[in-house]
Amino acid sequence: MSTPAAPPPPPTPPPSSGRELSVLVVDDDFMVASIHTRFVERAAGFRVVGVVATGEAALAEVERLAPDLVLLDVHLPDVDGIEVLRRLRATGNDVGVVMVTAAREADTVRAAVAGGAAHYLVKPFEADDLLWRLEAFRAARAALDGSSRPAQEQIDAAFGPGARTTPAPLPKGLSRETAGTVLAALDDGAERSAAECAELVGVSRVSARRYLEHFVADGQALVRLQYGGSGRPERRYRRA
Repeated sequence: MSTPAAPPPPPTPPPSSGRELSVLVVDDDFMVASIHTRFVERAAGFRVVGVVATGEAALAEVERLAPDLVLLDVHLPDVDGIEVLRRLRATGNDVGVVMVTAAREADTVRAAVAGGAAHYLVKPFEADDLLWRLEAFRAARAALDGSSRPAQEQIDAAFGPGARTTPAPLPKGLSRETAGTVLAALDDGAERSAAECAELVGVSRVSARRYLEHFVADGQALVRLQYGGSGRPERRYRRA
């Protein structure tokens, strides 16, 4: 009997230019912190330099390690993540912060935005959800490198995808016409899977997902994971 072929390895993220960025992971659940550490290690050009489980330890390690980025949980056993963010900013520390948390209350999200968090990622999530936010953080950080008087395009890039006044270039192999059709499939405000969008547009599910993930990275669409039954959770998309 023939041995079944091994599944193909997951795609390797493209290498990033520039120096390696250091990351501090803050989560009071050891297993979750380990998973997030592995996710970061899959991102080219990022390196985890510390893992801590409390708010006070996070503040101390930011001071000691001076990381480029902190993956910060909200629910911590001593000082919550929003207060950690506020204390960092109160001392003039502009370290990048991505909130990585199960907290989804509007007041908490608004506080994270007011505190200058670069992104807010709701648990649980897949590696790709974190990877593109890491790359978005890198791109925003790099936008002003080497320029004392940046152009408007550089300033827009520094503020992230939502600040762009023109759509981001499509990845190789995607067409602007099909992109417009896929995005239009979300114009009614409904939440749809890649398979549902593919059926509406008349393309393959794989192609539809490529377009949809581009729109998520560009800030034009939102995605959430829908759990139910066995197997991997389904990714559901809607207009931002």
